[in-house]
Amino acid sequence: MTAISIVVPTAGRESLRALIGALGLLPADAELLVVADHARRGPAAARNTGWQEATGEWVVFLDDDVIPEPGWCTRLRADLDVGSEVGGVQGRVRVPRPTGRRPTDWERATIGLEHGAWITADMAYRRAALEAVGGFDERFPRAFREDAELAHRVRRAGWELRRGRRTVTHPVRPESPWVSLRTQRGNADDALLRRLYGRDWRQRLEIPPGRRARHALITAAAAATVAAALLPGRWHRVAAGPALIWAVGTAEFAAARIAPGPGNPAEVAAMAATSVLIPPLAVGHWLAGRWRWRAA
Repeated sequence: MTAISIVVPTAGRESLRALIGALGLLPADAELLVVADHARRGPAAARNTGWQEATGEWVVFLDDDVIPEPGWCTRLRADLDVGSEVGGVQGRVRVPRPTGRRPTDWERATIGLEHGAWITADMAYRRAALEAVGGFDERFPRAFREDAELAHRVRRAGWELRRGRRTVTHPVRPESPWVSLRTQRGNADDALLRRLYGRDWRQRLEIPPGRRARHALITAAAAATVAAALLPGRWHRVAAGPALIWAVGTAEFAAARIAPGPGNPAEVAAMAATSVLIPPLAVGHWLAGRWRWRAA
């Protein structure tokens, strides 16, 4: 049996070449398994395929868009020199900052990975811990929350999780100005977590509070404004209150996203437009998820 198995799920991104090049020649007691997700089942399913085929006592999950630092394998061994009570050890993630300007909204989202708990950008688990909990929950189809959910089950099964000292660099990949709209699909996954773990699921999984309650208020105010405007006569006057809530809520949301950014016209325009669309999209995906997972 090999001591360490490195599992990398991939959808074929070019960044995989840089990762494999940075790993270099692996020690004799380590193996690398690259799992091509041709069927687009998602990273959770791909990682399950990888660790179930692996032979190592420890399984290290790396995302295909990270670059291990020089000496990563040596530091990995040191990180895994832990007692039998430890079921997982997380590596550190470093995200390069842009030079000469403040980061965009998308860049700040990637920078947030540096503070993420138990994220599989670089996360090692004992094979015994994965076997004990059944691995990743494949109902999570995106690279979103599936790692935090696994970590919660591993700890609930009695294992400890620790942070190590090895480091990977996570470059910010190029994205469309509208990427924040696509990421709202993750609200459906949040609905599954709410169903599985109750109202305090964020605290249980160490996930920071979100803005969904505010998004719901803005969306309700927008719907009430449109409904009142379509009704005849005096109902038009009723629209003033919800319209004010809608406008103020949207303006606050846009300002919170624009203020820390670079402030260039393209970023401001994208933040203004997406800030109008994100609240109803977030609420819509949340409600769709609540319905889909009502019997989970």
